[in-house]
Amino acid sequence: MLITLIVLMAVVLSGLILVQTSMIKSASDIREEQFDQLVQHSLDYVAYQLELDEQRLARLSAERGELPGMGKQSDEFGNVFPRSGVRAGLLNFSLSYSEQGPFGSYREELQLQLLDTANQESILGIPGFMEQSLEQQQRRQQWLRNRDWTNYKIFLEDRPIEERIDSTRLEMFLARGFAENEIGLDYKYAITNANLGSETIIFGNKDYKPGNRRPYTQLLFLTDYNGSKPNYLNVYFPHRRRYLLKQTGLTIIPTIILTGLLIAIFTYAIMIIFRQKKLSMIKNDFINNMTHELKTPISTISLASQMLQDGTISNTPSTIEHVSKVINQESKRLSFQVEKVLQMAVFNEGRLKLKMKEFDVNHMIQTVTGNFELRVKNKNGNLTTEINADHAIVKGDEVHITNVIFNLLDNAMKYSRENPEITVRTENRKDQVMISVEDNGIGIAKEHHAQIFDRFYRVPTGNVHDVKGFGLGLSYVKKIVDLHNGIIKVESTINKGTKFKIYFPQINN
Repeated sequence: MLITLIVLMAVVLSGLILVQTSMIKSASDIREEQFDQLVQHSLDYVAYQLELDEQRLARLSAERGELPGMGKQSDEFGNVFPRSGVRAGLLNFSLSYSEQGPFGSYREELQLQLLDTANQESILGIPGFMEQSLEQQQRRQQWLRNRDWTNYKIFLEDRPIEERIDSTRLEMFLARGFAENEIGLDYKYAITNANLGSETIIFGNKDYKPGNRRPYTQLLFLTDYNGSKPNYLNVYFPHRRRYLLKQTGLTIIPTIILTGLLIAIFTYAIMIIFRQKKLSMIKNDFINNMTHELKTPISTISLASQMLQDGTISNTPSTIEHVSKVINQESKRLSFQVEKVLQMAVFNEGRLKLKMKEFDVNHMIQTVTGNFELRVKNKNGNLTTEINADHAIVKGDEVHITNVIFNLLDNAMKYSRENPEITVRTENRKDQVMISVEDNGIGIAKEHHAQIFDRFYRVPTGNVHDVKGFGLGLSYVKKIVDLHNGIIKVESTINKGTKFKIYFPQINN
């Protein structure tokens, strides 16, 4: 059931991640497409403005009757005032004036003569001059009607592309086009020609080097009468990718954060599930061990009581003494086991009160090993005490630290071979007092080193349960050491033995 639930959660989470990834990619694609459209609109605007510039130049040239860049009338289109042959003219102007006295008369004469020296034709007087000027104006207007500005436009289209485009106005159109479309990125441009199949840069920014970047391309002068030529305006943005990521990130960052939180919560939930499962197994193992540990002394006491009550044994003093001794020992054993469980309950609830005082670790170790030595000798073992610490004064609860050493010695006895060899040692390590308990027991596999201090945890021994216990001893040891700001380490090798090291802060008097 648990595996099925985890698989379903993983499938749902994977589907959600795929949907979110697809949405993020779609948002990124939409943003990129919008940016491309804005750039293309800007380039369309530039191309249109360049077209208008050339049309205005064609109209201005038509009105002046001359080609761009030339200071006289074009031979192709002829003179605005055409005349046949080589001719010369002569202009004569004369004015006479006479006046008499008070009794005389007044006379004034004005004469204007235009003479064509080629054919000796002449037009005399101001009326003739005005008539000829009017004729020339009519002739010019008729020429303009016959010579439309589009003819000039066709002529302009034949020029090289570098002559058709003013670079200053091109840069102005680019800046204006990008500004109108709210594109504030730095850009590089170039005018290129692809007449021979290979692209040639005509002019543009000197540092125009698109490299792997894809430039935006706009064909120029699409309305040429003879068809557009392969002249292109190319633009690329050096920081386009960074800009798009920034713009897209503003919309997808919350989605990424929420998805990451969801993954973290899912992972944490899986860890909690496995931890609870493991704790449940440990608790079940604890209950089984506790049942066995409590049941054995209860059964022994019950059996002894039944023997005394039924009279199945002789009521001799020695027999009664033996049975009473058994009942007393099993009662103490039962009381000790119950006390350990209650002690851990009190400890975990935070109701444990430590009585801190300064004491000598060396003296405490000698007392503990002296009391424990008899048990070791009963198993044909040997307990060695090495007092090497010169300064061994620490501050702590002596009763609980004594219990810590008893627990370690008890484990050394339980997990040792037939003839236990146990060594207890004290040493000074910088500003700390180290207490070590070493045995020649069965050892602990390295993969269990980090778990032996967990409550209820016991190192697996397969189907062999010859060593009894609740899995509370080392948990109690670790908590007491932590409360005294100490450190506990374990060194162990399978079938060679185990060594526990405890470091307590030293008081230097």
